[in-house]
Amino acid sequence: MLCMVRLIVSDIDGTLIRETEGRIEPRLFALIERLRDRGILFAPASGRQYRSVRRLFSPVAEKLYYICENGAVVFGPGSPGPVLSKVVMDHAEAMALANRILATPDCELFMSGTDTSYLCPKGEEIVTLMRDKVKNNVVLLSRPEDVPEAVVKVSAYRPGAAEELIPLLTPHYGEVFNAAIAGDGWLDFTLADKGLGVRRLCAALGIEPANVMAFGNNYNDLPMLRTVGHPYIMSTANPRLLPLVENKCASVADVLETLG
Repeated sequence: MLCMVRLIVSDIDGTLIRETEGRIEPRLFALIERLRDRGILFAPASGRQYRSVRRLFSPVAEKLYYICENGAVVFGPGSPGPVLSKVVMDHAEAMALANRILATPDCELFMSGTDTSYLCPKGEEIVTLMRDKVKNNVVLLSRPEDVPEAVVKVSAYRPGAAEELIPLLTPHYGEVFNAAIAGDGWLDFTLADKGLGVRRLCAALGIEPANVMAFGNNYNDLPMLRTVGHPYIMSTANPRLLPLVENKCASVADVLETLG
């Protein structure tokens, strides 16, 4: 297995950490270093923004590749690393979706640029979550049209009820963009997905997807898991997802230990 795997890609929330405020298991950093010495690279793949992900991996941050915003932006190593790939949404369609989300009761709007989150908050909860707990770089806007850069992701947030948003938002916008549940309360829309992010990173590195190992736990991880040669789904994932991926595990670090 070791000689076949050249890149490891892992989701974060629900895979490497189980809570929004959780931390990466410290032994993972030593494993990343050990595998890197053997020529095996590591890339977090998350719906989170680049700055938030880098903070979680601070002991090894400058040595990693990053697939962020559900595959819409891919970064190389460094401080900060170069943008290797970016997939932007059509502006008019993104604004129409953003305003539809704002008009949806009990639903917050979240828009992503390359490394900034834009909110038009209805309440303080979304601001506290994204700025203070997740620690994103957050800018508050009066209206979606005030966003100062190209948008790579538009998300709807209804705590604990992302599936309720599917019939409200996907009949039209699910045909325009890729829509995926991305965690507790989150429904994300992009023109990318984590599978595309993996393929773009593989192309930049000259690595075949067949030589990639990936870990995930949610619907937005399925395109990535279907892209790579060595997919793993967490045993704690939604029971409806478990039959879709042959390999299951309880700990990413435990599997990486077997690689050397």
